[in-house]
Amino acid sequence: MATEFDVAIIGAGAAGLMCAGLAAQRGLRVLLIDHAERVAEKIRISGGGRCNFTNRDTAPGNFLSDNPAFCRSALARYTPRDFIDLLQRHGIAWHEKHKGQLFCDDGSEQVIAMLLRECDAAAVVRWQPCAVHAVRQCDRGMELDTQRGAVRASSLVVATGGLSIPQLGASDFGYRLARQFGHAIVEPRPALVPLRFDPAEWQRFAALAGLSCGVVIEAGDKPRCAFAEDLLFTHRGLSGPAVLQASSYWRQGQSLRIALGDRETIHSAHLAAKRTSRRQLGSELAQLLPQRLADAWLQVQDLDARRAMPEVRDKDISRLAESLARWELTPSGSEGWRKAEVTAGGVDTRELSSQTMQSSRIPGLYFIGEVVDVAGWLGGYNFQWAWASAAACARAIERREVSAR
Repeated sequence: MATEFDVAIIGAGAAGLMCAGLAAQRGLRVLLIDHAERVAEKIRISGGGRCNFTNRDTAPGNFLSDNPAFCRSALARYTPRDFIDLLQRHGIAWHEKHKGQLFCDDGSEQVIAMLLRECDAAAVVRWQPCAVHAVRQCDRGMELDTQRGAVRASSLVVATGGLSIPQLGASDFGYRLARQFGHAIVEPRPALVPLRFDPAEWQRFAALAGLSCGVVIEAGDKPRCAFAEDLLFTHRGLSGPAVLQASSYWRQGQSLRIALGDRETIHSAHLAAKRTSRRQLGSELAQLLPQRLADAWLQVQDLDARRAMPEVRDKDISRLAESLARWELTPSGSEGWRKAEVTAGGVDTRELSSQTMQSSRIPGLYFIGEVVDVAGWLGGYNFQWAWASAAACARAIERREVSAR
């Protein structure tokens, strides 16, 4: 005989934990299932172990989707302030680090413990680890065959996440389940991921691995999306916040455009130095760039770093300024799912209600969090989507259950 619940939630990550706690607090009998040994591993490792739990400046424009307007409703109804209030009720201290990014003072384990306390206080039943073998509709909602027996629930919430970081247990279960019930999937791809280049072409920059500098980077189709962030050179390519942001908009075969400096600033500074300075070109460029990058760049441009400024030709100064302001290069690929922080693509939102996260095909079936075709920028936006979509779903299930009674 199947065990009866009002709500079954598959996936005990950020969105699943949040939805479970909120739904149970509304008086619903909730079962939370996850196949992984440990709960919420992506929360645990996020933000260098301090959990970048939201971004104060969250807005719909900070998200990618084939249906860009979809995220507006949920984000408007559960804001960063709402999650901050939850943290404060649990006595969790936090700080703002950069561009609205909010982090815990004492580590991400606090957020996991808070979400678990919310679930425990509301009597959420948790089965973990527990595999789900099959899901089907029944006359009273949805029926699941699990490792711990059969389950029947009026509502089923899929919060299984995407394909990023498979070493933490990521799988395509949510996509397979969506397809089973007739949902379209926007092709998943790694997002917020380092980019790599052909080894032969990258050899001239590989020695810069570990070097970081501020840039403006553009990627994607016209109009290109631009980010002013730090870039990090690696042995295989580029990483750092600038490249992670750009990677979500980049597609195979497209180029990146990187400004290592402002053309007019570089040009005028070097022309002035030509008149007033006896420094070498390499030393002069190092006033604007890290020395190792300045030396490597001049070598690539076939300019003598040791040439005294008065001897540098005006046309070489112009060429140097142009090359630094418009560095165009084409990645050979990304570092893939193993290094991707999130998944772009997922369950097509055109078949979900933006108010409730419910399937337009199957009453009582909901999709939330990363499994949905909504991916945020770097900096806490993806967690805010998890909280907001979970809250929208929990409210909707409560209304559905009340009306059914």
